[in-house]
Amino acid sequence: MFFQSYIDSFKGTGPQLICMLFGTLNALSDGMHFGWSAPTIPMLLEEDSPIKITHNDVVWLEALYMIFGLVALPVTVYLADKIGRQKSVLVASTTSLIGWTLIATATRVEYLYVARSLVGAAADVAFVCSPMYVAEIAHKKIRGFLAGTIYVMEIGGVLLVYSIAPFVSIRIPPIVGACIVTTQLIVFPFLPESPYYHIYKGNEEAARKSLKFLRGTDDIEVEFKSITAAIERQKTEKGRLQDLILVKSNRRATWVMTILNAGQHMIGFTAILMNLHTILNSADVSLISSDYVAILYSGVMFIASIFSTLTVDKFGRKVLVNVSCVFSGLCLLAIAVFFHLKASGVDVAAVSWIPIVFIMLYAAFFKFGIGIVPIVMTAEIFSAKVKALGMTVADGMYVLFSTISIYAYQWLNDNYGMHFAFYMFASFSILTFLLNIVFIPETKGKTLEEIQMMLKK
Repeated sequence: MFFQSYIDSFKGTGPQLICMLFGTLNALSDGMHFGWSAPTIPMLLEEDSPIKITHNDVVWLEALYMIFGLVALPVTVYLADKIGRQKSVLVASTTSLIGWTLIATATRVEYLYVARSLVGAAADVAFVCSPMYVAEIAHKKIRGFLAGTIYVMEIGGVLLVYSIAPFVSIRIPPIVGACIVTTQLIVFPFLPESPYYHIYKGNEEAARKSLKFLRGTDDIEVEFKSITAAIERQKTEKGRLQDLILVKSNRRATWVMTILNAGQHMIGFTAILMNLHTILNSADVSLISSDYVAILYSGVMFIASIFSTLTVDKFGRKVLVNVSCVFSGLCLLAIAVFFHLKASGVDVAAVSWIPIVFIMLYAAFFKFGIGIVPIVMTAEIFSAKVKALGMTVADGMYVLFSTISIYAYQWLNDNYGMHFAFYMFASFSILTFLLNIVFIPETKGKTLEEIQMMLKK
């Protein structure tokens, strides 16, 4: 009965699924950029590397990707409302293509600096505009699933680069990434813009045409009038930066996205993903090559993210986050204890399997909830008037806390040992669990307008 009702919820959603697929290909490419450093940097540090880099360059190659995500925030706000969600995605994909081209042809580390800066900026635009587009084209019965595919695509990109990069020339992954964004640039312009954006801009004819295509029927008047009424009400609100704090619903939405984005990264996602090979080597894992463990790690995350997107509209957002935080925290605690014992001089050879097993369990539990829900909810909770601004600030929080987690991990590891970093990650897992119980609303099964009314209470 459950599976039949679940299958029934996807009836007539083919056009939405097509738009989601081609609208999020940039996230697949960005996932490759996100995971590129872990398998590639060890190769660049080798004596026979075609591009000579130093250990100081390593920090910058990771940091520039994050820093330029923040730099691009004003551009993201402008593009999303000025030229639309769809065109903004295409601008980001073009920028990403330039970045991949630079990486593929680089002969000096400075070219990589420029490329990582460009793709960091492109990722900021893409991770605001793509989820905004997907949330606005989706019917409420599958909105959680469609919005969650952003992270599925991202982890798919990480899995792809982990699977390719260790075994081929450093020139091959950028060619693959370039092919992905080129596909999007060719196909996505022929798909419709968000009906919400058309109505927001006063183009009702284009909005009706878009909605008819997305729903696969001409019977769209009830939904069209509902969207129009919601947009008209929301347009009466001011769209200033300070209104994210002054307006109650926006203030609550800002608080929600801050908790979720901070929790996601302070639980260790970015730091572990970008330093996975180093972490495994520090554990003296000899059972299996770190290259293969990294592939398995990203594969587990990919499968878990798919499962999460398939269940987020059935079980709800809060339940997934709660389960995810508790079990992720336990996995991180187990890894912290292992490194603590190792640093204390205890012979841990007999239990060297602990880092591998618990890093895999962490990957599964993390992506099951806290790793997927933030992008789903951030695309839902801001009103039309401040949606671009709110999601841009949310993305800024995403980049800010990911940068903090990277530097906190490096600082704790260098000064106190790996175990301190994992104790920190485990502590934030429990803190996020508690904050989720108290402050995060449930948005499952609600229209975007119903969510706004709930946040105003």
